Order: sequence, then C-alpha cells, then structure tokens
Amino acid sequence: MPVGDALIAEPAVAPDSERCTRIDFYTGVSHRVHYACRVIRKARAAGNRAVVYTCDAERLARLDSVLWTFSALDFVPHVYVDSPLAPNTPVLLALDSDTAPDSDVLLTLDDDVPPRFEKLFARYRRVIEVVSRDEADRKCARVRFKAYRDNGFEPSAIEITHGD
Repeated sequence: MPVGDALIAEPAVAPDSERCTRIDFYTGVSHRVHYACRVIRKARAAGNRAVVYTCDAERLARLDSVLWTFSALDFVPHVYVDSPLAPNTPVLLALDSDTAPDSDVLLTLDDDVPPRFEKLFARYRRVIEVVSRDEADRKCARVRFKAYRDNGFEPSAIEITHGD
C-alpha cells in the first residue's frame, strides 16, 4: 500500500471524542525522517492539519531541515508549536506532547510511548508511527504497538516494501 492513501480517502474533520482514533504503523522504511516527510506531504495534500511529536530535539530539528529540502517540487509549510505563526500553519512540530495542539493527524517520531497517550490520541482522528528497518527502532515500535493495543486501541501495521 503506498504511503498515506487512506489519508486521501478521508475528509478532514475535527477530532471527536466519539470517534475511535485510527493508529497506523508504517514499518520497514529505510529512512524514518525522510519517510515521515512523505507522510506529512500526503496528509497536507488531503487537506489535513498535522502535528509531529517527538521529545528528541535533534530528531525534530532534522525533520524540520529535511521538510525544507526533501522535494524540489513541494513545499510543506511548518513551524514549531511555539512560533507566532503556529495558528496559521498546517504542520506543527512539538517536543512536548502537552503542547501538541488538537489536529487531524498526529505523527509520532518518538522512541517511547508518549506520556498520557490515551488522552493525547483522543485529540486526533489519526495517529501515524513511522518505523525503520533498524532493529532497535523496530523493538521500540513493538513496545509502543503493544502499549496502544493493551489500552484499547486497535493499531495496524503496514509494511512498506518499496518506494521509501
């Protein structure tokens, strides 16, 4: 399944406490940050607002940099959540899950289960995890997948076999 096709099929709507959050793990990618940029681009093309969360400042800075350069034909407007431009920018970068605003899509790039993830995820229609082929990354993803499942979510795994 190509990246983000389900994002295109779903209209952008506000998060709803009655709605079950969909959690997808895109696994087997060669470059986690680069693939995350593709997912974000697809979400934006579908008209969705997105938040990217990780507590790893270096990883988020790398994503910020790659979002500026990963495609010569596309521009993905993005800023950190504390920027004065945040209210008018469709992609926000957050180092703290408490500062991550409600939105359509939450893409997590953290290695660990986000703090208070049950409440965090309820604020999004869709949560996306990107997992590389690296064994340490895969091991962390299995822990997150199990934690989500053990807390009543129904995460799905989508193996990316080409095009990353």
